[in-house]
Amino acid sequence: MKQVLLIMVCVFSVSLHAKVVSSTPSHYVLQHQAQSTLSPDQLWLRLSQPSQWWHPDHTYSGDASNLSLDLEAGGLWREDWNGHSVLHGMVVNFQAPELLRLEAPFGPLQGMAVKTIWTITIKPHHNGSLVIFDEISNGSDASGLDELAKAVDYVKGEAISRLVAPSD
Repeated sequence: MKQVLLIMVCVFSVSLHAKVVSSTPSHYVLQHQAQSTLSPDQLWLRLSQPSQWWHPDHTYSGDASNLSLDLEAGGLWREDWNGHSVLHGMVVNFQAPELLRLEAPFGPLQGMAVKTIWTITIKPHHNGSLVIFDEISNGSDASGLDELAKAVDYVKGEAISRLVAPSD
């Protein structure tokens, strides 16, 4: 019975809202919101360790433990493994424990000459926190960002769900 209760607490501790706000061939705007029973400080600590919550399927190495994030302006979200290295994003605004903004063209966006800004906001909410992901990407009409928006939305939706979930 305790296991069933624990599973129910984990499942119901997260409330998620996600959407593609707008998309065109040269632009998209995404927003995700999730509630958690974790405090803002707990979420900020978790955010600082992407290896603990980012899905390994969305890494180049296939292993999220290769991810690191330096929380300071100019800090890097990196992935390093076996002599290989990927810069996923650079911190452009850091206001612990409330705001993290990165210039972050993850995955295929890196090779497309697009500008992508990902803002993560954490706020106290009821007995836990509210986390908001806002992402804006701009490129040329040839970028086809309207076609990529749903895939990026899926990845970021999965990420916010994993971020706000209570850790084991």
